[in-house]
Amino acid sequence: MKLLILGATGPTGRHVVDLALRSGDSVTTFVRNPAALGDLTDQVTVATGDATSHRDIAAAAVGHDAIVSALGRGNSIRADGLFTRASAAVIGAAKEVGVSRLVWLSSFGVGYTLDESSTAQKAIYRTLLRSIYADKEIADERIRSSGLDWTVVYPTRLTHGPAKGAYSAGDSLPMKGNPTISRADVAAFMYQAAHGSEWIHRSPVITD
Repeated sequence: MKLLILGATGPTGRHVVDLALRSGDSVTTFVRNPAALGDLTDQVTVATGDATSHRDIAAAAVGHDAIVSALGRGNSIRADGLFTRASAAVIGAAKEVGVSRLVWLSSFGVGYTLDESSTAQKAIYRTLLRSIYADKEIADERIRSSGLDWTVVYPTRLTHGPAKGAYSAGDSLPMKGNPTISRADVAAFMYQAAHGSEWIHRSPVITD
């Protein structure tokens, strides 16, 4: 499979890249700074550009089977329009070049999933993460209305721990406290989703 991976140098995206390479897929990493790929440079096709640019993404996406986006804002609590602008660019580019499959990383607590969150989670989502989550909500709804074969993934609080390989995934999951899931497990789920049809047109919540 030929995958275009956005956010490839981020902590979740790097796991997706590693999984794809180990599985023998053809990988194109879409990055601002190729130097950030380090030892991956010789193992992938490198596309340099702006994730909010329709033109840049379209140029990189030609000939691919799927786009996997693990874009994030790092430690920032301000969205600065990243997700709304990137979603518009990705949708337009995918349609232009004929890539129908899109797996998009969001966050649990965004949009309708806020209603399913625990009291502890709501306290964080409505305050500290309010800016980012508002931006992600617009992006997610845009993707669901895109006509693409999308999957929007909603992980609970992300950690840098190792993959456990055992986690819960469903359209709706009961929440208590502030549960977590490792970025490695999220990457594994996204990778598997891109290769199958089970999660097309669904918005899975995933957590340990």
